[in-house]
Amino acid sequence: MTSSETSHQQARSDRPVRLGLRENWLQFTLLVIVNICVGALVGLERTTVPLIGTDVFGLTSDLAVFSFIIAFGITKALTNLAAGALTARFRRKQLLVAGWIIGIPVPFLLAWADSWTWIVAANVLLGANQGLTWSMTVNMKIDLVGPARRGLATGLNEAAGYTAVGVMALLTGYLASTNGLRPVPELIGVPFVVAGLLLAIVVRDTAAHVALELAQHTEPPPSAESTRLGATFARTSWKHRSLRGASQAGLVNNLNDGLTWGVFPLLFTDHGLGLAAVGLIKGLYPILWGLGQIGTGHLADSVGRKPLIVYGMLVQAGGFVLALALLDWPLLAGILSAVALGLGTAMVYPALIASISDHAHPAWRANALGTYRFWRDIGYAAGALVAGILADALGLEATVVAAAVLTALSGLLAARWITEKRPT
Repeated sequence: MTSSETSHQQARSDRPVRLGLRENWLQFTLLVIVNICVGALVGLERTTVPLIGTDVFGLTSDLAVFSFIIAFGITKALTNLAAGALTARFRRKQLLVAGWIIGIPVPFLLAWADSWTWIVAANVLLGANQGLTWSMTVNMKIDLVGPARRGLATGLNEAAGYTAVGVMALLTGYLASTNGLRPVPELIGVPFVVAGLLLAIVVRDTAAHVALELAQHTEPPPSAESTRLGATFARTSWKHRSLRGASQAGLVNNLNDGLTWGVFPLLFTDHGLGLAAVGLIKGLYPILWGLGQIGTGHLADSVGRKPLIVYGMLVQAGGFVLALALLDWPLLAGILSAVALGLGTAMVYPALIASISDHAHPAWRANALGTYRFWRDIGYAAGALVAGILADALGLEATVVAAAVLTALSGLLAARWITEKRPT
């Protein structure tokens, strides 16, 4: 958006543009509701789709079953990366609306696809939908609140989205146990698509808030070269020590999520649990992940980002250990592992986004967040790929052991690389 367009938007506003949660509570609340719809759409898949692969389409290879997660993860990661660059050419609101339009076919494809190829295609669309809509809601919330409340803003954003993921996983598990795997559990996503699109059209763009933060920023703006996607990608991925530490932790965190997405329904059904019980486990994890971020996002603003990141990764590793150690009591194992994974992820998620925002200048922050979210969501694909290969070769339990080791190592790398840079 040009400076003249930004000025025009400010002129149309009823009050001067200000940064802060209280000053922008209405728009912030609308964006929270939008992200509830975003999370609900992806939550449709958490319980049922791996079982649709095995029970409906007769897939026998774990890697083939997990191919829908690989398609989702790669598409979402690339869309996250593109979203940062696209904010230089399009308003955040325009990209938010576009993401919802892309997501319209998803519930219908999941409900009535007559081949696994169409399920994978639905996940390509879902990945693009999630990449645009989730990226824009988190960017717009950070724009609204300013630097002092980034942790709280990202915590509330992620809390809304992942609580919706968990509730939808619970609901689809229940519906699948009473109505079958398709089409009823998938079609409950339709009203969320409609609501998300309508709210995206209503919400205001945040370009004026970005312009205000740039004007108030204490550091001089970087050169034009350093704001470009290529330079920011290199800086966020490996050149900047703290940004590198946050990016690898994000990747491993979502590797865990991608792995549990595919492995846990199969692992716990193999040990005798029914669809409702698997839905409980798959729902409890993201519900705790979501609700926990309301507190951990605020905590990240007070005690710092690094402690939550490091200890959160170690708590997640402990969750995988619990899943295996108590597998003779599968429901107990599933619930306790879901609690540990949910709380550990709640510690990590808002702190990582806030850490990236702390170290990124507002002029290239959208590209930095896009790069971080690229690496984080490649974790979905990496987790599904690793899970499929290890599960086919060594079994589902060995896959869980590998996840525990990788997560613990990632926490140690975060402790070594990430430094605090508290916003002023």
